[in-house]
Amino acid sequence: MTEYEKLHSGTLYLPGDPEIQKKQLDCLEKLYDYNATRPHERGKRDALLKEMFMEIGEGCYIEPPFYANWGGAHVTFGREIYANFGLTLVDDTYITVGDHTMFAPRVTVTTASHPVLPEPRLQQYEYNLPVHIGRNCWIGAGAVILPGVTIGDNTVIGAGSVVTRDIPSNVVAFGNPCRVQRPIGEQDEEFVRKHKG
Repeated sequence: MTEYEKLHSGTLYLPGDPEIQKKQLDCLEKLYDYNATRPHERGKRDALLKEMFMEIGEGCYIEPPFYANWGGAHVTFGREIYANFGLTLVDDTYITVGDHTMFAPRVTVTTASHPVLPEPRLQQYEYNLPVHIGRNCWIGAGAVILPGVTIGDNTVIGAGSVVTRDIPSNVVAFGNPCRVQRPIGEQDEEFVRKHKG
């Protein structure tokens, strides 16, 4: 197995491998172009995202600046996903996001990690674990989602949270480490009834 083939295997690999570096730099060229677009160039942004991402649905919008280790090459976005300024995707392996999910400013989703044992870390070994975010989620400002995490549908992750483990569907979760605080339910329906014009 080549170092590049190990990217999606969960095993240790060397990210400085020449094949990896070449492919990654090619992806980052497109990311550079995306971040250099002007605000009125929505069509150009849409076209670039379709080139950059593994798969991206209709109606997605990512506000520049956008950061990604592979420029989105290992990312699947569903439809109508919105990301505010400063989204960072450490997409060394697969990140999957369901339809209608929203990212507040400065959210980080990371798939890459390093060994805790000092010697292999000194040799620059790395490994990657995929991240799955469900449909219709809201990820609050400054949240960090760590490798291997799955977040269920309709869930809200509070601002500043560090998500170290799976979070189920239909809950509000926040904190460091992020924990489920309550289910989404009656009080949320009451809020909408009270405040919807």
